Amino acid sequence: MTEIDAKIDALVPEWLHLPDIAEKLDVEVTRVRQLVKEGQLIAVRRGENRTLQVPAAFIDGDRVVKGLVGTLTLLKDDGFSDEEMLEWLFTPDPTLPGTPVQALGENRGTEVKRRAQALAV
Repeated sequence: MTEIDAKIDALVPEWLHLPDIAEKLDVEVTRVRQLVKEGQLIAVRRGENRTLQVPAAFIDGDRVVKGLVGTLTLLKDDGFSDEEMLEWLFTPDPTLPGTPVQALGENRGTEVKRRAQALAV
């Protein structure tokens, strides 16, 4: 869990608190914390009370966005920190088009993973 800087905070349009994610996924908050611990979600401390929050774009209805977990694993294996992963996922890429997280939400995960793998080269 990371402290977030203003630049990256500004890239992410909407955040969710862990209890909100638990409600959407229909699981206990402890399960959401486990997803964060396992690297399946990225949570950062932000706001006045420094509460843990996750980008809303990581949740699609009642599940984690398809392809997100694999993409986070690739980026982590490439040596990215949580902040660097957030910056990469939410920075527009004209070749996609859009941001990598938008592409994941549109079921274009293969393209996103190719770009993540290319970062390691």
